[in-house]
Amino acid sequence: MTWSEEYRTRSMCAAQALEAVRSGARVWIQSGCGTPSTLVNALVARAAELRDVEIVHMMTLGSADYTKPEFEGHFRHRGLFLGANVREAVAAGRADYTPIFLSEIEGLFTSGAMPLDVVLMQVSPPDAHGYVSLGTTVDSTLTAARCASTVIAEVNDQMPRTHGDTFIHVSRISAFVETDHALLELPTEPFTEMHLRVARNVASLIPDGATLQTGIGGIPEAVLACLDDKRDLGIHTEMFSDGVIDLIESGVINGERKSLLRGKAVAAFVLGTKRLFDFIHDNASCEFRPICYTNDPFVVARNDRMVAINSALQIDLTGQVCADSIGTRPYSGFGGQLDFIRGAARSRGGVPIIALPSTALGDTISRIVPVLDPGAGVVTSRADVHYVVTEHGIAYLHGKTLRERAKALIAIADPRFQQELEDFAVRAHYLERKTAVALA
Repeated sequence: MTWSEEYRTRSMCAAQALEAVRSGARVWIQSGCGTPSTLVNALVARAAELRDVEIVHMMTLGSADYTKPEFEGHFRHRGLFLGANVREAVAAGRADYTPIFLSEIEGLFTSGAMPLDVVLMQVSPPDAHGYVSLGTTVDSTLTAARCASTVIAEVNDQMPRTHGDTFIHVSRISAFVETDHALLELPTEPFTEMHLRVARNVASLIPDGATLQTGIGGIPEAVLACLDDKRDLGIHTEMFSDGVIDLIESGVINGERKSLLRGKAVAAFVLGTKRLFDFIHDNASCEFRPICYTNDPFVVARNDRMVAINSALQIDLTGQVCADSIGTRPYSGFGGQLDFIRGAARSRGGVPIIALPSTALGDTISRIVPVLDPGAGVVTSRADVHYVVTEHGIAYLHGKTLRERAKALIAIADPRFQQELEDFAVRAHYLERKTAVALA
């Protein structure tokens, strides 16, 4: 049987394809802009017939209806990185959160620690040789598809075909559901003047010829907007957004001085809009790899002048970084923060950065705090932190004492909170009173 005959034989409607999911199954769902919404909706439509189905994924887009209260007992979500669509369910105890580095997720599949029964994914139409591409979102899904007993693919005419390790042959797929609809989008977040102030400080640390880990949000987008005067930048990251397009097209990002995969913008997935999807389609300058490769700290470190830019919800006066929870309430996940912080720290000329606004909640609280909130998770240890950047300046912590760290962090905190931070530092014996007075 030829591949095209296999494809026709296994093509069916979504309802028929989702009959492969049985009670007690563990189902992996592709994340981000690759979220296979047609298949997800068909799975939810079967809720009454199913019990104890575990749904596992990173941050998906769409409504994630399987986390609603009415589906308790039918579905239970296990989040490896939380998006806005599942946070309430996790907080209410209807869903679970697993703290894990993105670089280590695929090891759960390949080792058998987390066997997968079904994978739901969205792909491009097959090429002349019978290969489909995972397009926008290789992440951990390609490895999941290689490990699962059943793979169901939504074949979307609008999914871009991307280069790199993005392909799987139709012979490895159990069922095909053909669709033709716009992909789910995540528009760029507009950045504020405060974001721009942080970004200018970050940009001052980025040398020509650097390789960047980019992200999404106000500060990463503002950083990209501050790089017009840089030369020969490269990309090695878990994801990038629309913000890189203008820099690539202008030649600022060209990868010419990369020490690993020269000339290639390397990522595991993208989060953005149709403009980005069109840009990466059949674009040989963009290379997509599984996240176990892009986020492997040893691979990251092979990029000379690696600049890792990551965010935080809180950082305490010793340098401990909370990035995945608000107190005891899970908010996002470990993501690739420590993967890239450690990789950049070991890169020749690398620059590991934690960038954050100095305040939150309308400037009513400081993000630089005496101690982390009770129950707050430490994503990046104080021994891993190098640069901390706010709109008020840059603190370098690596190899510094607790006294030196407290002094440096207080200096980049919002001035309205510096006195209470100094008072705590004195009580904790990080600073002597005369040192605190000198800070003022």
